[in-house]
Amino acid sequence: MNLPTFGFIFVGICLNAMAQLLLKAGTNAVGAIHLTAENWFATAIKLATQLPIVAGLTCYVISVVVWIIGLSRVDVTIAYPLLSLGYIINAIGAWYFLGEMVSAQRILAIGVIIVGVILLTRS
Repeated sequence: MNLPTFGFIFVGICLNAMAQLLLKAGTNAVGAIHLTAENWFATAIKLATQLPIVAGLTCYVISVVVWIIGLSRVDVTIAYPLLSLGYIINAIGAWYFLGEMVSAQRILAIGVIIVGVILLTRS
């Protein structure tokens, strides 16, 4: 895989991870969501007016476009497993931006993912 192709794949992964973090930030602002027949519309409006949620959905749309470009250049058997980099990005982002805990077990799991990604990109 050449550098430009990896760049498209990596940007797609980063945008996808950013989308997750933004969606979580938006739901943190709204609180726990409990949908009922009576409140689903009001809840949908509340979510649709949260800037982080709108930004997260925008990141998803852009990530799909970038991901399609990357997929056009590399086998899906290489590209898809690289999505696991999103776990690493999200763990760091959730810790840094959202104050979530990252335990030793999670750090170890991230290390295993990194080793797997390195092996995959060398194949």
